[in-house]
Amino acid sequence: MEQLIPIPTLHLFKVLDELLVELLTSLSPDDWNKPTLAKLWKVKDIAAHLLDGNVRDIALLHNYENNQQLPQINSYQDLVNYLNELNAVWVNAMKRMSPQLLIQQLKATGPQYIEYLHTLDPFKPAKHSVAWAGEEQSLNWFHIAREYTEKWHHQQQIREAVNKPALMTTQLFYPCIATFMCALPHAYTNIPAQTGTIISFTISGEAGGTWILKKSDSVWGFKDDVSVSKPAVHITIRPDIAWKLFTKAISPSTAIENSIIQGDNYLAAGIFNMVTVMA
Repeated sequence: MEQLIPIPTLHLFKVLDELLVELLTSLSPDDWNKPTLAKLWKVKDIAAHLLDGNVRDIALLHNYENNQQLPQINSYQDLVNYLNELNAVWVNAMKRMSPQLLIQQLKATGPQYIEYLHTLDPFKPAKHSVAWAGEEQSLNWFHIAREYTEKWHHQQQIREAVNKPALMTTQLFYPCIATFMCALPHAYTNIPAQTGTIISFTISGEAGGTWILKKSDSVWGFKDDVSVSKPAVHITIRPDIAWKLFTKAISPSTAIENSIIQGDNYLAAGIFNMVTVMA
């Protein structure tokens, strides 16, 4: 029997790419220089970063490996620092590129990037793990879903900056938030609780959903039954708050102020400190 991909996203990359090109084509010269939730990056910088993502994976499609020696990475923070520097070098170089050429390059590389993703067996080990979910080895379907969240949240950052309609439809938002929520067990690793403790999380709205964590003897894990009547705490977060919280665009305190916590505040802390980007 064919295995079902837990969070299918591959079919949505083309949709996101088309929406991105339409969005960028509509921008005024001033729009390209507007600040974004990415703090250090303006709109054009984010568009350049999205191009970088395409280019890196197209190199793999061409069986090209960069032989540049990597720095010694001994911790999660070392990895974050390395990626931040890698991203900054590219974005700074792309300041020489015009917005028009940037759009052309995104249009040209998008299909090749998607072609590469189609070469990946969803249930084979991925080249890079989803570190923010606490995984040292991930399957390709999760890697692809992680890449989808990158494409989604960076485009959403641009839309927020230039006051364009958000990507908050069930089709586009739910796969992103469902992937983000895969980080919940890792986020609760260091939060002690009695065995059998249950926590319920809801991202409100039609495009959201509910996730249940249960504490076993040693770890937190997902529970399929969402009809739990008395969790130790139930947290409800709005979609517009959730994606910003998990990508470090707003502080945990801001998210708490705009959310509903029913029950043990201590047990609610894990989700408000959860980060689903390498930061």
